[in-house]
Amino acid sequence: MGLLTNRVERSEISPGDHIYTWRAVFTYSHHGIFVGGSKVVHFTPDRNRDPNSGTPSDSYDLVSSLPSSCSIFPDCGFRQPNSGVVLTCLDCFLGKGSLYSFEYGVTPSVFLAKVRGGTCTTATSDPPDAVIHRAMYLLQNGFGNYDVFQNNCEDFALYCKTGLLIIDKSGVGRSGQASSAIGAPLAAILSSPLKLLMPSPVGVATVTAGMYCMSRYATDIGVRTDVIKVRVEDLAMNLDWGDDGTEEVAEDNDASNRQIVRS
Repeated sequence: MGLLTNRVERSEISPGDHIYTWRAVFTYSHHGIFVGGSKVVHFTPDRNRDPNSGTPSDSYDLVSSLPSSCSIFPDCGFRQPNSGVVLTCLDCFLGKGSLYSFEYGVTPSVFLAKVRGGTCTTATSDPPDAVIHRAMYLLQNGFGNYDVFQNNCEDFALYCKTGLLIIDKSGVGRSGQASSAIGAPLAAILSSPLKLLMPSPVGVATVTAGMYCMSRYATDIGVRTDVIKVRVEDLAMNLDWGDDGTEEVAEDNDASNRQIVRS
């Protein structure tokens, strides 16, 4: 990995790593948690959801595009009914894309140097065992409704890695991609009056770029003040996803989780 790219080889990733791959000619990226054994847990739009529910048509629904059989991993595509959290092999996760590793604990200067959002955060990662536990728990219990701006695949991976939950549900989620999508046009709007004061297009472009970078930094989960640490067993209760029986169901599924990872 370097300042310009987070691309890695398969031999460089370890269980508990947050990985991603670019889609649609680098238009957006799809994120997941590598749990070992060439398997990835990630969050996709629920394929059983009503198509009129508001999920963008260009969102990447890997579950519906999985092949009927996978020669590498027989259980590729495993998920619970009506859940968007899915377990696939690394090959199916990547599709035809390359492998990238999301960086944690970067300095503010490195974060600002990464022009594209959704590649790093200043937040620190929890130990791999905790990350994998969250991913496997959510595989059995779901991660709520997919939302491209507030609850997407990057939000899922960030939560698995940090356990951090945003209190303010009305704002943008944890996703760096969503922050970039909102921050770029916002920076352009805010900087437009400066055209009257700055005759040089270069000056306006510099100020616009500066506003864009600062808006990304301000929404990074590592510097936000509206975040709390939430146990994965308490996540449904905090977000009103489920009932009090969620934890008991998870305990019953612990054995199946271990079998899926080891198989």
